[in-house]
Amino acid sequence: MLNRFLLRLAGAVMFLHCPAVAAVEAADVVIINARAFSADRPSRFPDAVAIRGNRIQAVGTANDIAPLRGDATQVIDAHGATVMPGFNDAHVHFLSGSLALGWVQLLDAETLEQIQHKIRNFAATHPDQPWVLGRGWLYGAFAGGLPTREQLDALIPDRPAVMECYDGHTKWLNTKALDMARITAATPDPPGGQIVRDPATGKPTGVLKESAQALIDQVVPQPSREEKLAALAQGVALAHRLGVTSVQEAGVDAEELELFDVLRQAGQLQLRMYVALSAAPGFSAADLKQLETLRHQYPDSDTLKLGAVKLYADGVVESHTAAMLAPYANRETLGNPEFSPGEMNRIVKLLDGRGWQIWIHAIGDGGIRMALAAIESAQQSNPAPARGRRHRLEHIEAISAEDIPGFARLGVIASMQPFHASPNQNIRDVWAVNLGPERAARAWSWKAIKDTGGRIAFGTDWPVVELDPRPGLHTALTRKTAAGLPAGGFVPSQRLSLHEVFAAYTSGAAYAAFDEARVGMLAPGQLADIVIWSADLFALPAEQVKDAEVRMNLFDGRIVFSEEPES
Repeated sequence: MLNRFLLRLAGAVMFLHCPAVAAVEAADVVIINARAFSADRPSRFPDAVAIRGNRIQAVGTANDIAPLRGDATQVIDAHGATVMPGFNDAHVHFLSGSLALGWVQLLDAETLEQIQHKIRNFAATHPDQPWVLGRGWLYGAFAGGLPTREQLDALIPDRPAVMECYDGHTKWLNTKALDMARITAATPDPPGGQIVRDPATGKPTGVLKESAQALIDQVVPQPSREEKLAALAQGVALAHRLGVTSVQEAGVDAEELELFDVLRQAGQLQLRMYVALSAAPGFSAADLKQLETLRHQYPDSDTLKLGAVKLYADGVVESHTAAMLAPYANRETLGNPEFSPGEMNRIVKLLDGRGWQIWIHAIGDGGIRMALAAIESAQQSNPAPARGRRHRLEHIEAISAEDIPGFARLGVIASMQPFHASPNQNIRDVWAVNLGPERAARAWSWKAIKDTGGRIAFGTDWPVVELDPRPGLHTALTRKTAAGLPAGGFVPSQRLSLHEVFAAYTSGAAYAAFDEARVGMLAPGQLADIVIWSADLFALPAEQVKDAEVRMNLFDGRIVFSEEPES
């Protein structure tokens, strides 16, 4: 009799401590028949998740969750598909991406003929637009890596046209646009930028690099406040369809921040947004005061928070503006660093000393080394802030082998965008050629950084590439294009497992935003931002993961997107 009592008592103690059944109140939503992924359980896939309010109540087996099902509980059948935390895109430009949804989309055009076809069709179907705007063209689609104004004139001769390159560092103008901006052979290059010119005549070819893009930006008609808010709402809806529930905004100004807050106050910012403000060369104590004023003006909320500042160490490899330790393979230049080492050290030390998280765009091995050195110098000079540092480098495309261990040693997060490494013709024929084979062999070394103890966080860099996470998943898993090229993969040693990729896009990204206590795991107490797929992704060959669909997306415990018909 005593033994039976002790057995019952032990069972009761186990019941009370089991996280799957600790809550006594009925769940609002229960997901059943799941293959639930969370980075803290790499080899276990619970089959049920319970949600109460906007929090995950329990995760476990169907039997664990059964006591939490009440008469009013909504039951969602996952049909054996992967259920996971919502994607947390660690690097976006949300307003520009949202506005570009109404432009010519060139990201999937790999040849000049495809680009011309898309631009011509868009211009024909939008005859009333006074300017034709587009984005996404690849350097490798053009002979020599750059387009010309004549090529755009042939498509749109009657009104100004501006096409932004996929990386945002170069713009392509037709003659009408050059005339509108009054850019001529006599126009000087602005600091940090270049007006590309015909070597024989000195006339502008129609290409503006880096800061020279401002010459046309100040002429192109700007959307109204209402148009920007409408575009942002479209961007949020797109994120919902793609399973994205959190985004990290890579450098905004006060106007953009205010627009995000308008949506937040209206209850329409149904994304968790972590915002980095911006700092440029010459950043001063007065500039810092302005940033801190904004930080106090917009205190952290469930969907909008500040705390980071973004700097640019360099440009991009394709236009020879990424800062390199040795000259490019096909041009005698070290690129265009945005800062001198001393200036970067000064600014990083200033920001670090005030507790800001610092994001540094660093693509070339010279820019990466300068950024890591500045962070190390600040750590040696300043006491650690209360929340820790978690400084980040963004992109990290071409790293020196000796700098790879620096991420773990300094606690610097590698914030990378896997689809940038997709070995399309742009990467094969321009990026890799510019660097040469020895440096190209270390392209996007996310696995090497991870294997030496560094933390990685994944994102897209939307609108540089699509907001859709799947192309990036495919690249990280296979190091191939969607067509399966090259057969052996591009630097295949850097492939990751699906578990590692999902972790970088959920818990890794959450850590990079100081948000791991709220999101990034399927665990009791975490916010109920959850994606349900159309299949069990872990049962698919790596090449087929990109073909799965997001079937349902829950944000704050509520369904914000569903492919299922309403009952």
